[in-house]
Amino acid sequence: MDIRNIGLDQSKESSLDIYQSKTDEKLPGIVIIGGGSYKQLKERDTERVALTFATQAFQAFVVKYPVLEKKNYQDAKASIEQSFDYIIKHADELNVDTDKLGIIGFSAGGQLAADYSNEKHSHAKFAMLGYPVIKPTLDKKMGIKSLDVSKTVSSITPPTFIWGSINDELTPFLDHVHVYAEALAKNNVPFEVHEFGTGNHGIALANKWTAIVNRDRADKHMARWFELGMEWLQEVVGIK
Repeated sequence: MDIRNIGLDQSKESSLDIYQSKTDEKLPGIVIIGGGSYKQLKERDTERVALTFATQAFQAFVVKYPVLEKKNYQDAKASIEQSFDYIIKHADELNVDTDKLGIIGFSAGGQLAADYSNEKHSHAKFAMLGYPVIKPTLDKKMGIKSLDVSKTVSSITPPTFIWGSINDELTPFLDHVHVYAEALAKNNVPFEVHEFGTGNHGIALANKWTAIVNRDRADKHMARWFELGMEWLQEVVGIK
């Protein structure tokens, strides 16, 4: 595997980490948007997720969008757009099947992933959202100005897979996952939702692999989201 970083906008300290499997075959691609409340990009849902998708024969990419003093919602969106543009432009050398290129986001990264997937010019063929922020209820806490991404859903939004925990007090089901799923249903967008009765916010893959960098937080039941997500990709998106 070739792992490298390319710069996107140095003035805003944004870049793209590339996890490229060495193969002559074009593989599906996944663009990963981590959470962290714009304070940092959590390892639990960036590189560890990228390596996990790589084991499933994906070319994986992690967007490093601006955080801390550089944080800005619109600049973060621009980082995602620039990342997709780079992948599309270099698809042949990256061995990416652009018809099977999607996005996954966690928490605040889930809001950004949803927002990008709803754009008219989006290159995402599917979206996966883990315990996502949907409404701008956390803007004050995160120090940014975002928007209600459920209102940007339309008939062109790609198939979407969502999971979360009913125990999540940071992004409660009724305020976030529910309103987004409702918007998808109203616009006839194929979707699947798993709201687990165990687990909580911010546990990424929810297994030992991420628990060792996440205060030993794991949940065997909620960890099934990844297996379920892979099945969904096969059945709904056609990724084998």
